[in-house]
Amino acid sequence: MRKISYKDMFLRHVKDHLSLYIFVSVLFFMGVIFGAIIVNSMTISQKEDLYYYLSQFFGQLSDGKQASSSDMFGQSIFHNVKYLGLMWILGISVIGMPIIFIMIFLKGIVVGFTVGFLVNQMGISGFFLSFVSVLPQNVLLIPAYLIMGTCAIAFSLKLIRQLFVKRSLHDAPIQWFGRYAFVLLVILFLAMISSLFEAYLSPVLMEKLTLRLF
Repeated sequence: MRKISYKDMFLRHVKDHLSLYIFVSVLFFMGVIFGAIIVNSMTISQKEDLYYYLSQFFGQLSDGKQASSSDMFGQSIFHNVKYLGLMWILGISVIGMPIIFIMIFLKGIVVGFTVGFLVNQMGISGFFLSFVSVLPQNVLLIPAYLIMGTCAIAFSLKLIRQLFVKRSLHDAPIQWFGRYAFVLLVILFLAMISSLFEAYLSPVLMEKLTLRLF
């Protein structure tokens, strides 16, 4: 009997939950669009206030006064672990499934608002700035959130079927709970790499670009 590889398991998992992955992805990108819309609905004074604080940050960045990379890494990994861990726990609670949808939508809003505000205020310079400040860590972090959200929702649905439909499962509950815990470990590993990018790569790119802009 051929041993199933992790790649085969992942592909089968995606195939079995493809509709859920599509729904979660659409929900996230709706959040991105909504975040960009929020920027356009802000008043001029609100935009000026935000841009003032943003300019102060860029000024500190140009002077080399930004927080240390180790502090940024600690804050980033703490935030990501807290957010992803909460999604994982909500997947077990069953009743927390609607909150998972909200969390994914809010994550999209944050990304959309950040990029939208920079582009709205700084034009093409804001686009490049968002490219170096938002993209590096989110290349891994966004898929991590989408996978964690999908797995948490799928786990909740499986618990609901087990509790109310009383369907017989092909494997014991301890086995699929173990797989669910393994997913969390993989996602946290991706989040750690993302935090490294955010703490050590993004500031360097932002500093170089800021020196050209300011």
